[in-house]
Amino acid sequence: MRPVRTEHVQQALPLEDGTKHTRGWGGKRRGAGRPPKTYRSSEPHTTRTRFSKTTAVHVTMRVVGAIGNLRRREAYHAIRQAMHVVNARTDFRIVQISLEDDHVHAIVEADNDTALSRGIQAFQISAAQRINRALSKRGLPRRRGQVFSDRYHSRLITSPTQARHTLNYVLNNWRRHHQDQDIERMFWDVDYYSSGTTFTGWKELTGSTYELPEGFQPLPVARPHTWLLDKGWMKAGGELSIYAVPGAARTRRARAAA
Repeated sequence: MRPVRTEHVQQALPLEDGTKHTRGWGGKRRGAGRPPKTYRSSEPHTTRTRFSKTTAVHVTMRVVGAIGNLRRREAYHAIRQAMHVVNARTDFRIVQISLEDDHVHAIVEADNDTALSRGIQAFQISAAQRINRALSKRGLPRRRGQVFSDRYHSRLITSPTQARHTLNYVLNNWRRHHQDQDIERMFWDVDYYSSGTTFTGWKELTGSTYELPEGFQPLPVARPHTWLLDKGWMKAGGELSIYAVPGAARTRRARAAA
């Protein structure tokens, strides 16, 4: 005969004044959970939107503070090599990209939500290995471990207007962060730390690509497969201006005319 299983009862903990704590410890409450490692909160662990056909997505990936500035030669070439690896995939491709101080903006295409997740994972692993290797060549102890801090943030692109705004946001993001005002870059027309150097949709270039300096190796983006990123975005206002500032009310004029 089996013994009767008794039910375990959680005992209330006594407080300092002798009374018992009657409120449960579990459940959602303010201040619960793992604290953020940096001043930014982690990307919420919410269920990502699922999709089952080739879709354009705007992805943002942040790096840990120990990595330092991504807008330098060794980080640029590490990410460039990682892009070659992931763009060899048939279900995922990076169409446009820009490197900022502590994060990466990318416009990608994926066949489905699983391909998106695996493609981003492949890119982050490949880029992390190469960035760690590049940092180790500075004469510092060999670096291992985490490079990208949070879960990536993704937003599906579903309309020509959204596609055009996203292209402008990614390719001209350096102007939003006032990177174009640095002494070393104040004579740049496009951001050399982005794929804007090979983008053919600039209004000022009338369909041609930007003239690249001798020896410069552009970021190897893939040709878009979706109508939105190929031609659809043009339906929402035509070509982009090199001097547009994302989020600004008006477009800056060319400094060459000043």
